[in-house]
Amino acid sequence: MTSATAIADSYARLLDLLADAGADYRLLRHAPEGRTELASLIRGHSLEQAAKCLVIRVALGRKQRRYVIAVVPGHCRVDLEAVRAEYGGTNASFAVREVAEELTGCVSGSIMPVSFDPAVEVVVDPTLLAHEEIWFNAGRLDVSVALRTAGYLALARPRVAQVSEEPALVQGGRGVQGV
Repeated sequence: MTSATAIADSYARLLDLLADAGADYRLLRHAPEGRTELASLIRGHSLEQAAKCLVIRVALGRKQRRYVIAVVPGHCRVDLEAVRAEYGGTNASFAVREVAEELTGCVSGSIMPVSFDPAVEVVVDPTLLAHEEIWFNAGRLDVSVALRTAGYLALARPRVAQVSEEPALVQGGRGVQGV
């Protein structure tokens, strides 16, 4: 489990990064929430503006792997096959929770669309970037950031690639939960 010190450090590093870049952003404190759909409701923006961030393990061979933070719009799922192809891997899967939390310094549900670990690259889906502003948890479940998309691109310098897919359509009255 990620320690309170690691979470505080990730949050402080994000605030420093935003301040140093002179980014145009707002912080919103709210009840703790890590589920994208509910966090978007609390924050009062469309699900399409939410940056859903998941750590993906890409196998590059028998004993080689790398981890990436895949960032997709809140209404979409991560396309693991697209992430695998983008990084030339043999397989891609969701990182186990403990590894994801260790690599990001954030508890699951509060992972940010930036990386402070040079070995962990960020890849963002271009459909998220169509919005003037994006929203994400600030490395904590109780604080979110609204950040101008241009500012996000300048400070995070992510790889941009199609790594999302629309969730399955509602069938039989029940929707399929997004990733």
